[in-house]
Amino acid sequence: QVQLVESGGGLVQAGGSLRLSCAASGIIFSINNVGWYRQAPGSQRALVASIAYGGITNYADSLKGRFTISRDNAKNTVYLQMNSLKPEDTGVYYCNVVGRTSDWGRGTQVTVSS
Repeated sequence: QVQLVESGGGLVQAGGSLRLSCAASGIIFSINNVGWYRQAPGSQRALVASIAYGGITNYADSLKGRFTISRDNAKNTVYLQMNSLKPEDTGVYYCNVVGRTSDWGRGTQVTVSS
């Protein structure tokens, strides 16, 4: 049984930082391409950052230079360091293996005020 638990969200002013965590059980992150997804108000969930099995990272253009995805294989946890936050970063953030469409966690709410 796969379980994904996201945490670390909150309310922050523009320009601030947050660090999101995603702990997994029932699936091994280190051998998968894992992503962070954002669901903004009124929008569908979209992939914003990913880290591949070999450690290669990819980001949505709007995040480059501000967000960093990383992974702790020993803890089976993926992180998203979010710096220089903007109001348009607001949304619920989820993690999952890229391409997987089931077993979503509850997500963690990020709200950036202007």
